[in-house]
Amino acid sequence: MSTTNVTRITVESTINAPVEKVWKFWSAPEHITQWCAASDDWHAPKAENDLKKGGTFATRMEAKDGSFGFDFGGVYDEVKTNELIEYTMGDGRKVEIKFAGNGNETKVTETFDAESTHSIEMQQGGWQAILDNFKKYTENN
Repeated sequence: MSTTNVTRITVESTINAPVEKVWKFWSAPEHITQWCAASDDWHAPKAENDLKKGGTFATRMEAKDGSFGFDFGGVYDEVKTNELIEYTMGDGRKVEIKFAGNGNETKVTETFDAESTHSIEMQQGGWQAILDNFKKYTENN
């Protein structure tokens, strides 16, 4: 029996909005396509989301100039409305997202298994940039 040590990375942000709004903007495809990008030269032209245990999601992420794109998706392992989302990505890595509402603020904490292609710093920076984009979009809409 072998044991694999998986590096877990955590990113977080406090969004100035109640948890119900944060949950809706996080999970509704019409909102996901507005914020799911790490930089202004990327976008998410398509998103599908069946937010329930055993449900699937798929988001198309592309460079706006068309030079590169990929599909990001997985299967939900656990969903507790306004509290928790856990899923397994297509490559088997796990993600946990906690939503901690406190009045008009919600702390979102994402913890995910690192992959081996990119540096930990690059992965953390990319996921944090997407979370920051989510914060900006949610607070301004």
